[in-house]
Amino acid sequence: MKEIAAIILENDKGEFLLYLRDNKPDIPFPDYWDLIGGHVEEGETPEQALVREVKEELDIDLKEYTFYKKYVCLTGDAYENTKYIYKGRINLPIEKVTLLEGVRPQYFTRAEIPDVKFANILKSIVMDYIKDTYSN
Repeated sequence: MKEIAAIILENDKGEFLLYLRDNKPDIPFPDYWDLIGGHVEEGETPEQALVREVKEELDIDLKEYTFYKKYVCLTGDAYENTKYIYKGRINLPIEKVTLLEGVRPQYFTRAEIPDVKFANILKSIVMDYIKDTYSN
């Protein structure tokens, strides 16, 4: 089963950084919003993959992050996979975010998340995170 490492990046205002996937018919979920992250390559740990993917997608050397949850995805995605979800902080203004893959980055508030057109099962993952983080 494929493994994916991704990060929920949040700023101090409680907004989440997502990126819009390319609108190419040959990729899964074209023109949907996604978390920063990607596939764990052979010989990598999920943490190593996460740091590499953040560098490849945002040109940021990720230093501080925390494991959030592991999701085994048997349905709702392009293929069965295990997602290792992390959480971290980002406080760059959107115009200073360098996106190297995809169409554009954007911050979303917690109130906007339920209406975001997320790739695969990511909406339920981000909603879990919001519930776990802010319902106390």
